[in-house]
Amino acid sequence: MAERERLICASAALRDGGDGVRFEVMRHGRVQAAFAVRYYGTVYAYLNRCAHVPIELDWQPGRFFDLSGHYLICAAHGAHYAVRDGRCELGPCKGARLVAVEVCERDGGVFVRDAD
Repeated sequence: MAERERLICASAALRDGGDGVRFEVMRHGRVQAAFAVRYYGTVYAYLNRCAHVPIELDWQPGRFFDLSGHYLICAAHGAHYAVRDGRCELGPCKGARLVAVEVCERDGGVFVRDAD
């Protein structure tokens, strides 16, 4: 399995509790939608797929946080996910988790590692 790292955005593009950056990632031979957000200074990334029903979370492109800026929210079903571990804290899939995507931040950029 070959792995490659690529830039998904500049670090400055992600503000704490602000809009996320959508990107695509290769997983299990398929291109899948994903997103990255910043929360308390750390970048987190997940597949853009609700744990309840496999639909994208954002209510507008890049809008993943609830109004408090503390939970990721599914626009369709209202599931609230903890940013740090992707665990559903409230909603129809309570206890389920978003699928994490490994990212790293260095040299003013956020990078993802694709595996194909």
